[in-house]
Amino acid sequence: MVIVFCRLYVLSSRYKLYRLIMFILLLGMIFTVYFFVRSLLARLNKPNNIEQKLDRVIELLEKDKRE
Repeated sequence: MVIVFCRLYVLSSRYKLYRLIMFILLLGMIFTVYFFVRSLLARLNKPNNIEQKLDRVIELLEKDKRE
């Protein structure tokens, strides 16, 4: 009886450890996808910011030419 209980407890502990590891891996995958998408969106928005900065520089240069 004691041996059976100990064996079940060990299996239960292993199962809990397995569930914990799987949960951590699942969270890791979710965070990886989140940060990948976030960095991808940041890259897509960068050229737009550069274009806006270049437009501003061109405007300032034209303003200086007029004066």
